[in-house]
Amino acid sequence: MHSLTTVIIRKIFVVMLFALVLFYFLFRELFSALNMVLPAVTILALFFALILYLLYDSITKIQNQLEKINKHLITIKPPSKGIDSSSFISKEFGVIYNNLTRVLVNAKKREVDKQKYNAKLKLKNRQRSDMLSAIAHEFRNPISAIMGYSQTLQDDPNISQPLREKFLSKIFNNSQKIEDLLARLILWNKFESGEAKLHLTSFNLLALVNEVKQNLEDKYKQRNISVEQVDTQKVFIKADRTLLEVVIKNLIENALKYSKEDVIIKINKESIYIIDKGVGISSEDIGKVTKKFYRSGTHNWDNSMGLGLAIVKTILTLHQMNLQIKSTKGVGSSFFFSFYKEES
Repeated sequence: MHSLTTVIIRKIFVVMLFALVLFYFLFRELFSALNMVLPAVTILALFFALILYLLYDSITKIQNQLEKINKHLITIKPPSKGIDSSSFISKEFGVIYNNLTRVLVNAKKREVDKQKYNAKLKLKNRQRSDMLSAIAHEFRNPISAIMGYSQTLQDDPNISQPLREKFLSKIFNNSQKIEDLLARLILWNKFESGEAKLHLTSFNLLALVNEVKQNLEDKYKQRNISVEQVDTQKVFIKADRTLLEVVIKNLIENALKYSKEDVIIKINKESIYIIDKGVGISSEDIGKVTKKFYRSGTHNWDNSMGLGLAIVKTILTLHQMNLQIKSTKGVGSSFFFSFYKEES
């Protein structure tokens, strides 16, 4: 493909050559009578040559300006420094360049925004799929257990009283699991939708911990939870008592499920620690365990759907507190956070 300059110069040259020949045939008799044929043709040829040169120079400049514009537009990026309009052959080229650059930069920005939106949409769909899979997985076991025990009781009316009570206890416990699952889903939905609001009150932290401890010991009858308060002085904190109860309950219950030994709770005037001597968490997984729907490949936490620590982290973040984790694989873990206290 020929350049713009070559094409235009060729056409102008042909036209001028034709004009020169036509001029010669029209006025050759006049010039012959005056004996001026050769000088006239020479002057006319020089005149046409000058015009051709001026046209060539102008067209070359235009082509250079177009190449300059095209070079910048290929990257669809504006130059680091603005192009001075005086560097163009005319103001119109500067205006065209600036307008095209703005249009293409905006087009690229819209394309980037579109790609980001599509990526977020894919992430949302994947999270929704993960959530449905987690819900189905967690609900399947307790529902199957309830159906199995209920069917046994229905099919055998003469079952012994101790066995009947055992089966009814199993049905109750699995129903409680379903209720806990639903409670976590409802709470997480409030966090996701921004509906969760803090209701700050001042309360005794030790009293709350002992209350949670008692409830969990009733549930895990074979386990022991010990509470150690470093300072004898009562610690009052200002927080949402209901949500902080969820935090402490989740942390203690996770420690119970990941260890077979006693769970220790330590409280000082600034922090609370939940310590277990369980399986521990690898350094690669510590940063992942607080992500929603995260489930360890080796140790799946029962009745959590991967929301337990995600809920803890979200609640503490609402309180401007930070969950910290120290863990050694095969030794145990320590979950702790600092709080704002009020002296009694």
